[in-house]
Amino acid sequence: QVQLVESGGGLVQAGGSLRLSCAASGRTFSSYNMGWFRQAPGKEREFVAASAWNGGSKYYADSVKGRFTISRNNAKNTVYLQMNSLKPEDTADYYCAAAYRGTLPRLERQYEHWGQGTQVTVSS
Repeated sequence: QVQLVESGGGLVQAGGSLRLSCAASGRTFSSYNMGWFRQAPGKEREFVAASAWNGGSKYYADSVKGRFTISRNNAKNTVYLQMNSLKPEDTADYYCAAAYRGTLPRLERQYEHWGQGTQVTVSS
């Protein structure tokens, strides 16, 4: 079982930056693909970024490509989402998720474990 706890959300002005962290419990973090999703008010949860368990592939949604960077520190059991050039449309609850090994997934249903989320608000 993997437990995930997100942190780092908050209120930021448009153009600013935030770094989200997701700390995972357990000793097998390095065996999990890690993803970030977000859900804006009144909208469905959507894929943001993902990092492969073996440190290889990384995927980004087109809407965040070039602005967000996903990274992971397996020694600290933590995955990060560096968010730069934030826009009001980035406002959402951000969730990290874990999927055991396999092909790096981008679909919500492919992830087995989820955190509780952290809120990001970008003011214009």
